[in-house]
Amino acid sequence: MNISYRWLQACSNAPLGTVQEISDRLAARGFPVEGLRDLGGGLGGVVVARVLDVRPHPNADRLQVCDVDGGAGVVKVVCGAPNVEPGGTYPFAPVGSSLPGGMKIGRVKLRGEASEGMLCSERELGLGPGEAGLMELGSGLEPGSRLVDALDLSDVRLDVEVTANRPDLLSHFGVAREVAPSGDANLVLPKIPGGSRTTEEMLREVGLVTDRGEVAGTEVTIRVEAPDRCPRYLGLVIHGVEVGPSPDWLAGRLRAIGARPINNVVDATNYVLHELGQPLHAFDLDRVGDRAVIVRRARHGEKLTTLDGVTRELTPEMLAICDADQPIAVAGVMGGADSEVDEGTSDLLLECALFTPGPIRATRKGLGMSTDASYRFERGVDPEGMRRAILRTAEIILATAGGAVTGPIVEVAASSYARPSVPLRLSRIERLLGIPFEAARVQALLEPLGFGVSASDDGFSVEVPGFRSYDVTREVDLIEEVARTHGYDAFPDTLRPFRTGTVPDHPLFRVEDAVRDELVASGLLEAQTPAFAPEDEGEVQISNPVSVEEGFLRSRLLSGLQERLRYNMSRGNRDVRLFEVGTVFFRASGGALPREETHAAGILHGSRTPSHWHDPRTSIDIWDLKGLLDRVATVALDLGHRVEAGTDVEDPTGVDAFDPGTRFVVRDLEGGVAGVAGRIRSEALDLPPWSGEVWGFELRLEATAQGTEPVTYVPLPVHPAVDRDLALLVPRSVPVGKVLALIGERGGEHLRETRVFDLYRGEELPEGIRSVGVRLRFRALDRTLKDSEVDEAEHTILGALEEELSVGFRGQHD
Repeated sequence: MNISYRWLQACSNAPLGTVQEISDRLAARGFPVEGLRDLGGGLGGVVVARVLDVRPHPNADRLQVCDVDGGAGVVKVVCGAPNVEPGGTYPFAPVGSSLPGGMKIGRVKLRGEASEGMLCSERELGLGPGEAGLMELGSGLEPGSRLVDALDLSDVRLDVEVTANRPDLLSHFGVAREVAPSGDANLVLPKIPGGSRTTEEMLREVGLVTDRGEVAGTEVTIRVEAPDRCPRYLGLVIHGVEVGPSPDWLAGRLRAIGARPINNVVDATNYVLHELGQPLHAFDLDRVGDRAVIVRRARHGEKLTTLDGVTRELTPEMLAICDADQPIAVAGVMGGADSEVDEGTSDLLLECALFTPGPIRATRKGLGMSTDASYRFERGVDPEGMRRAILRTAEIILATAGGAVTGPIVEVAASSYARPSVPLRLSRIERLLGIPFEAARVQALLEPLGFGVSASDDGFSVEVPGFRSYDVTREVDLIEEVARTHGYDAFPDTLRPFRTGTVPDHPLFRVEDAVRDELVASGLLEAQTPAFAPEDEGEVQISNPVSVEEGFLRSRLLSGLQERLRYNMSRGNRDVRLFEVGTVFFRASGGALPREETHAAGILHGSRTPSHWHDPRTSIDIWDLKGLLDRVATVALDLGHRVEAGTDVEDPTGVDAFDPGTRFVVRDLEGGVAGVAGRIRSEALDLPPWSGEVWGFELRLEATAQGTEPVTYVPLPVHPAVDRDLALLVPRSVPVGKVLALIGERGGEHLRETRVFDLYRGEELPEGIRSVGVRLRFRALDRTLKDSEVDEAEHTILGALEEELSVGFRGQHD
C-alpha cells in the first residue's frame, strides 16, 4: 500500500512525527514499511518545458523532432511519445541532468538528428506508470521552473506491507488511525481547496431515501436483485459538472502514491478510495438506460466492454451493474466503456456499494484482472462509512468540476447494519498474554482504534467498528489488539512461573521428532517442499489450483527432493543430503475425503565425507543407504521391521523411480511394504550423465513406533558380566534377525546383550548352512552370576533354536 507522508499528516489534527518515526511505529504494530521514496529525489535537474513545434523525423516513422523551450533557450529534442503536441507542457531533462534511475542526459544523435535533452514520462521520473506517454503538465506553468517546485514534490512515499486480514489499512485514514497519538480521535478530513461545503455539512444537509429492494425516484431508480451479494447500494446524482483536467493539488496527491490522474471526476473517486478505502464509480447519467440501475447476476451470453477497452464475457456467477437494457459495469471490479465519464458528460451518477467479498474475488479471478477496487472489495470495505464516502466524493467533484447536488442519496439496503459486540475478559487477557492488565489500560488501548468499550461483569463488552468487522470476531482477536497496541517489545523478557501441560504429544509427532533427530544426526539437512504436484505425481485433484502445472496434491515426497537436488546441482553444489517429513495424499473411494499419510523421504548424492588433502573422495554407495534406512526404520517402525532386497517387489511408489537391481524394501511387523529405497533411475532425473549415482528412500511413519515410548532410567552395572560365544549352524532360509529375536525371548531375565561377531561359509559345512558366531552377555544387577545359571539359560536358548528354527550348535567358546 503506497502512502503519501504529507497526505497522511493532513489526515490528523496532531503531529505524527517524522517519516522514520512513523515507519518504526507501523513496524511495531505489525505493518513494516518495505520501502521509502523521496518523490523529489533525483529530479533536481528536471524542469518544466513547453513544446513550440513538432515535425516528423526525416529518417524514422515513429520519431518526431520538437522545438522545446526549457527556460534557457529553444533546443531541438527527438521524441517518440504519441501524445507530444505543439503548445503542450511537459517535464524536460536538459543536457547534464540525470533521472532517478541514474540515466545521465547528454547530447545524442538519433537517426541522424541531434537531440539536446529528453522529454519525460511519469515512469521515467518514477512518479507513475507512464502508460499514456509524456507526463502532461498544466498550461499555467512557467518554462524553466523546477519540476519539484511546480508539482510540489516535497513528499515521501511509504510502501506499507498490509496483511490480507486488515483491509482498513488500505487507506490513509486507516494508517493514520494506527500512528496518530490518540488514534481515531485525531482523524480529520483534509480541507478541499475551493470547496463550498464540507463533507460534514453535506452529511447534515443531504437527505437519504432508503428501502429494502428498490427505490424509484425522479432522478434515478435503483433495484438490487441479488441482496446476498450486494447488501447495500447507494447512488447520488450531481448535475452540471464540467469534466476536465484535475487541479494541481488533486493530481499531485494521486501522483504521490503512484497513481495516474485522468480527469477531475475520476480522480475524485480515486482520491476517496485511497483516503477512506471505499471504492466508488461515476457513471454518465445520460448513458444509463432509463436512468435505472439494476444490481443482478449476469445472464448467459452477456458481454461488456470495460474501461480498459477489452470486451469480456460474463457468466451467471458474476454480479453485474446494469441499466434497463444491458450491463454497464462488472460489480466491484471495473466500469463499462459505454457509460464512461468524459469531456461531454454533464450529469453524474455516483455509485457507492457494499459487495460480499467472496464473489468479487471469484469474478476477478474468472476475468483475469485485478483493480484497486476489487483489491479492497474482496477483502471487505467499511459498511458504516459509505454515506460519508459518497458525500466526500461529491465535495471534491463540486470543488473541482462544479455542478450541484439537487436530490437525496438513494439507498437500497437488505437490512440495517448493527455493530457486532464481542465480550472481553480481563482474566482471559492475563492468561493468554502472561501479564495482568487493568481495565483502564485495556480501554485506553482499544478505544483509539475505534472500538466502543463498555464495562461488564467480568471485563468488557466491546463494539466492533465496521472497518474491523471482517477480522475481529472473537475474544482472542481483541486480545491480539491489546497485545499489538501495548507493544510486543513491552512484554517482559522472562515468563512468570507456569505449570506445564499434562496432555502428551500425539504419538505420531513423537515419531516425527525422533526421525528428524536420526536424520540430522546422520548429516542430512531438512527441506520443505510444496504439497502441489503435476498430474503424473498425484492422485487428488485440487478444485482451485494455484497453477495448471501443479493441479494435484502429491502422493510422494521424493519428487520434491529431486527438484531440490537439481536446484543444488545447477548451482555447483554436488554434495547433497536432504530429507523431508511431510504429508502425502491418496484418492479415497466412494467420494470420501482423501486419505493422508505421513512419510519421511531422503535423497543423497556426492561424497561420503568432506574432501581432505590426505583422504581420497569416496562416493555414497548402497551400503551407506542401507545403513541409514535401517536406522530410520528402527525409529519409525519399531524393532520388528526388516530391510530386504526388493528386486522382485513392485515399486510401492507407483512411479518406478528406483533401479530394481539396487532396490530395498522395508517391511513392517505384518510383512507389508512400509518403505522403499535404492538408486534413483537416471531417466527420472534431469541431470547430466557425469553427475554420478543418486540414492533415495521414502518411508511411511507409524504412530505406534518404539520412539513413542518414554525413556526410563537404568543404573550403571556394578557386577561383572558373563560372556558366552556360540557358533550356530543357521540355514540360509532363516534370517539372522529371527535367530537374535528368539534368543532374546528365551534368554531369561539376565541376558543383557546379543550380537553377531562372525560369519563363516566353508566346504566343510553342509550345503545351505552358514556358521554364525553370536556373543551372549549375561549380568545380574544385584549379584555375580554363577556358571550354573548361565549354563541353564544357554541350554534353553539352544533347545529353542533347534526346535523352532532348526538351528544347530557347532561349538562354544568361553
